[in-house]
Amino acid sequence: MDQDMNYGSDYKFIPATSIGSGVSIEVLPDLVCHTIQIVNIAFVGNPETNEFVLVDAGMPGSANQIISAAEDRFGEKCRPKAIILTHGHFDHVGAIIELIEHWDVLVYAHELEFPYLTGDKSYPEPDSTVEGGLVAKMSPLFPNEPIDLGKHIEKLPPDGNVPHMPGFRWIHTPGHSPGHVSLFRENDRALIAGDAFITVKQESLYSVLTQDLEISGPPRYLTPDWKAAKKSVMKLADLKPSVAVTGHGIPISGELLTNSLERLVQDFDSIAIPDYGKFVDKNLH
Repeated sequence: MDQDMNYGSDYKFIPATSIGSGVSIEVLPDLVCHTIQIVNIAFVGNPETNEFVLVDAGMPGSANQIISAAEDRFGEKCRPKAIILTHGHFDHVGAIIELIEHWDVLVYAHELEFPYLTGDKSYPEPDSTVEGGLVAKMSPLFPNEPIDLGKHIEKLPPDGNVPHMPGFRWIHTPGHSPGHVSLFRENDRALIAGDAFITVKQESLYSVLTQDLEISGPPRYLTPDWKAAKKSVMKLADLKPSVAVTGHGIPISGELLTNSLERLVQDFDSIAIPDYGKFVDKNLH
């Protein structure tokens, strides 16, 4: 492993999965959602040109699966132009160091995520007491120490452009993490939402295993700022996306997406914000 890169000492394989693990869904001709255990990555690019960008980097220990999924779509020995991170939680950067080493590729993230990606600061401990289900109870097992990507990470450009993803712009959608971003393309209104909102009740082990479609706010056990999270969902709903790939759960599109987002905005306090938990401000309800 490159000497200037390392994972936190608590990084380890997490034995959680879903029926969707290993499945690729072509959402648009140049947008694929691929599930790694309980989290999604996205490939953005035209398979005919073999040029693509990877969004997020899966679970710890998943590098070979990600490389294999990329080669299945873009050909042997393909390599992305860049890796874009929606944020730095363990299930979105789990294989990042191995991928950087294999592909010799730069990573981009919002500057407010940098402390968690350059070894300076840990995320809050996940809240196992939060209202929800068994995944929330398991959350103390989840890594939260910072990783260090050294010289391999750069800040997303301040003008909102996304490197090597023409037509997309990044949108700051904090709440789940300080520098969380979502990616939006105006011409077809395609949205890569990260964990700003998701399409599965991530706290419930049954829902995670079966991938039952249910629009939800960000994962409750690791969302420290619910006021910001609500504003972020409102910001994304205002874009009127036609299709959305989220960090957890299956892609969603059309009228179902429109209606679900409207309902999430309208009823955010009851749908998304837990009744209790260490991150819940009693004034929110």
